Amino acid sequence: MPATWFITGASRGFGRELTEQLLARGDRVAATARRPEQLDDLAQVHGERLWTRALDVTDTAGMREVAAAAFHDLGRVDVVVSNAGYGIMGAAEELTDAEVELLLATNLTASINLARIAAPLLRKQGGGTIMQVSSMGAHVAFPGFSMYHASKWGVEGFFEAFAPEVRPFGIKTVLVEPGVIATSFYDAALSTTPLPEYEGRADIQRGDVDPAIRIGDQAKVAAAMVRAGDQQEPPRRLILGSDAYRLMRDAISDRLAAVEAQRDTAAVTDADWYTAASA
Repeated sequence: MPATWFITGASRGFGRELTEQLLARGDRVAATARRPEQLDDLAQVHGERLWTRALDVTDTAGMREVAAAAFHDLGRVDVVVSNAGYGIMGAAEELTDAEVELLLATNLTASINLARIAAPLLRKQGGGTIMQVSSMGAHVAFPGFSMYHASKWGVEGFFEAFAPEVRPFGIKTVLVEPGVIATSFYDAALSTTPLPEYEGRADIQRGDVDPAIRIGDQAKVAAAMVRAGDQQEPPRRLILGSDAYRLMRDAISDRLAAVEAQRDTAAVTDADWYTAASA
């Protein structure tokens, strides 16, 4: 039976690819974007199976209205995909206050609010799936990409607590964690103007990412998301890309080793009553 999907940031990158694949297999898609007219070519082919609306995800009231309209007009939504987001490359202190606030509003706050908005709508219909596009960058970090990492680490922390809150209502959550993918994300990423103190620093990511390390295939990533959306019990985390697996495993192993190294010293701040009770 065809499914119905709600997708933010559907005009390019993963969102556009996912929309195309879902429509091609006969599903219905509520596709939202700041410029939904960029989806007019798909509307001409797929007709009423493509429902579109303009949406700036930083407008929480607007997002609530659009999501409610999609559920009402389409009858139900099986999978909500939170995909909208972008990156800024450069040293943290080079970003303006406005750039920090807008990136976090788009990548973090909007993702949290979409999950909060979707939860009662999914609960009312008896369940569904919330699929959040995250990144291996929620577990590893590279100099020059601090604000993007901050947004993705924040999203993952939110979903760690949110997932068990809503699971009793039949609402499943999936954090999609790709590695470096050949996608338009890097073309749209912004770059800061280097401060003199950071000039010539090769360790700080700036500008475009070397195509040689973009080993992920965008179409395959979207296809994996479709398969996860079809599953009765999808994984809480969907790791996509051998680079994502390797770098996440190494980063988590290093952090675990650092924790284990402080097993004894961590106890020095325990209250005396607890120390005596546990002796």
